[in-house]
Amino acid sequence: MDYIRDYTMYAAIFGMFSFSWFGWAQERPRANWRIYIGIASGIALLVCLLGVYLSINNWNEPSALSDNTSFTVYLITVFIEFFVAGAGAFIIIRKKVKEYVAPWIAFIVGIHFISLVSVFDDSSLYVLAALLVAVSIFAVIAAPKLQVASSAITGIGSGTVLLCFAILGLVRYFSV
Repeated sequence: MDYIRDYTMYAAIFGMFSFSWFGWAQERPRANWRIYIGIASGIALLVCLLGVYLSINNWNEPSALSDNTSFTVYLITVFIEFFVAGAGAFIIIRKKVKEYVAPWIAFIVGIHFISLVSVFDDSSLYVLAALLVAVSIFAVIAAPKLQVASSAITGIGSGTVLLCFAILGLVRYFSV
């Protein structure tokens, strides 16, 4: 079933988190990357705001989260994600390898989308999960070679992936 409200929320939420990841990408990227990161941030913010506007205008439309079981699974998944990501980040910082915090967070965010596939009945979330996990692994490998912060690579990669999925939410909304 197509839940147009969920598609608008994809645009709003993925757009907001894309904007956030592009912000995190500002930690020690190459100087000539900054303008592109800034432009991508602006685009993500605009997509987010359009998603918010469309979400408000479609608030009474059905959502996958209207089902109590789906909503419960969603909340449990998000709470577990926050706990695991936060606990892992705490340990990473305590071990004095803070350059792995951003990739760790992206990895956990990616993994959490696997359980959301059944909540939203949306197999494209498997692709989102795989891409975010791939970004997190790539960032750990590429950042030292490129002599940038791993958060720069993670932020650019995660921001781009989430922006694409935010735009996909808009495409799906306008296609229904």
